Amino acid sequence: MSAAHRPDPGHPDTERVVIDAAGRLVVPARFRRALGIRGRETVVVGMVGDSLRVHTVDGGLERLQRLARRKRPGGTSAVDAFIAERRHEAGRE
Repeated sequence: MSAAHRPDPGHPDTERVVIDAAGRLVVPARFRRALGIRGRETVVVGMVGDSLRVHTVDGGLERLQRLARRKRPGGTSAVDAFIAERRHEAGRE
C-alpha cells in the first residue's frame, strides 16, 4: 500500500489519503468496491460537521425511500394515498 493510502490504525474503517494541488483525492479501492463504484460514476458529497460524506446516488435514493416509508402510518404507500386523495377530491367537484 502506498504512503498516500495507509490504513489509519485508530479507525479501521478509514484511510489517510492525500489531496493533490488541484483539490482531488482518490477514494481507496476497497471503499469503491464496497460502494459498488466502478469507473467514472457520479457520487454525492456532503458536509457533516467537520467531515465529508461521500455516497452513491443509488444509496442516497435508498436512504430517502427508507425515511419516507417510516413517515407513512402503517406502511401505506404514499402513491396510493395520493391517488385516493385525488379521487376523493375529484368526486367532490
